[in-house]
Amino acid sequence: MKTRSDKYAELRAKRAQAYAPAGAEAVDRQHARGKRTARERVEALVDEGSFLELDRFVVHRTNAFGLDEKEFLGDGVVTGHATIDGRQVFLFSQDFTVLGGSLGEAFAEKVCKVMDLAVRTGSPLVGINDSGGARIQEGVVSLGGYAEIFWRNVAASGVIPQISLIAGPCAGGAVYSPAITDFILMTDKISQMFITGPEIIKTVTGEEVSFEDLGGAMTHATRSGVAHLVASDEDNLMDLTRALFSFVPQSNRERPVRYDCDDDPQRSVPALDELVPDSPAQPYDMHSAIEGVVDYGDFLEIQPLYAQNIVCGFGRINGETVGIVANQPNVLAGVLDTRSSVKAARFVRFCDAFNIALVTFVDVPGFLPGTDQEYGGIILHGAKLLYAFAEATVPKITIITRKAYGGAYDVMASKHIRADLNLAWPTAEIAVMGAEGAVKTIFRRDIAAAANPEAKMQELVDEYTERFANPYIAAQRGYVDDVIEASATRGAIATGLEMLRDKRAPRPKRKHGNIPL
Repeated sequence: MKTRSDKYAELRAKRAQAYAPAGAEAVDRQHARGKRTARERVEALVDEGSFLELDRFVVHRTNAFGLDEKEFLGDGVVTGHATIDGRQVFLFSQDFTVLGGSLGEAFAEKVCKVMDLAVRTGSPLVGINDSGGARIQEGVVSLGGYAEIFWRNVAASGVIPQISLIAGPCAGGAVYSPAITDFILMTDKISQMFITGPEIIKTVTGEEVSFEDLGGAMTHATRSGVAHLVASDEDNLMDLTRALFSFVPQSNRERPVRYDCDDDPQRSVPALDELVPDSPAQPYDMHSAIEGVVDYGDFLEIQPLYAQNIVCGFGRINGETVGIVANQPNVLAGVLDTRSSVKAARFVRFCDAFNIALVTFVDVPGFLPGTDQEYGGIILHGAKLLYAFAEATVPKITIITRKAYGGAYDVMASKHIRADLNLAWPTAEIAVMGAEGAVKTIFRRDIAAAANPEAKMQELVDEYTERFANPYIAAQRGYVDDVIEASATRGAIATGLEMLRDKRAPRPKRKHGNIPL
């Protein structure tokens, strides 16, 4: 019969075994790849000493293909709860040292348990992915486990923030859970995501591609748009995650944390008065406007390497989190296209779901023309951004810095789709189209009949510009609430946010709208 001391010794031995269930050599191999273990990642992310593990003694329940001779405490995933900056968070961290981090029945049940607890307590969920995919030895049971996780991702969407860290391979059906979550962070040269690997692609299509080119962090950050942020290494991955976490609330029932701020909310930004060039064809960097108005110039850009003609990210105004969407004149003149429309629409919908006010900087010449765009569905994708802004009920403040032309003016959080406060700089140009295009359309025959067509064209362009390339006609109709000096933008936004703090925007009851997917 075991004594009490024996039982306590057994507990300590099992806890030690659970800490490295595949043994020290497996841990060494993980470190040799430049990767932390599952527990080390959790401990690096959360507040020191705050992690409380759940289900550390769970093991698999199959004896197929020799698994009856292998038993790993924890079954390849570490789960539990902790705090980040004092705020509760639930986590799971896949353990690649155990059967390649493959997911089986017990593994999935552990993940589902913390997902359910996260929703029940109104706490964010962080998933750290490092897995070869479904556990083949468990067959359809592992596929069912994935589906149970997917279902919970969908049920939690818009209820709690969900953040996925890709810290190793993420293949096959495993990629769909991160894809449903709000943000995906990847580690450069270490993590990959793909549905089918290079070998299968070569067999089926004959294409040869490396793991990194197919599904590496930079591929997904620049080409597919799957990755929202890319870390240089695991330390940077944890830093980026904590930074992102600081901008999101606990759940859809709360606002993000409001931080103490000694950056004067009414601070003038004189450099903004010189930002927009005199020539309408000359670009400038919209980051200067964003960083000029947010607290301390601190701006966390989301998807900075993808669809760079639009900028999305988080900042704070007087300590309050805001989501910022801005056309980028430095890239494609800030035009809207298929990729930028979808990028911004998804970001806007996240902000609306989690009570984050939207600040939009507008300098948009229109939608990108061309057969590639039309065949690629610019009508559909542009409508997504229109839908997202129109659907959003959080406070919406819009600043037109220069061009706001055509349908793109409407789409970019105009007064007509219920932005709350619309401001313009004196350099704003609000019109159906640019002066040259408008003149060619309206006065085509007059120009052709003139003795000097070029002189006539310039005369009409100057006349059109004087009459329409300004913010005052829109202001006369109330489409713009005020025309302000650019240097006063930070103060105007801060005042507007305070005015809109208790905004209510009831909508008709419905199951959900049908966004043009």
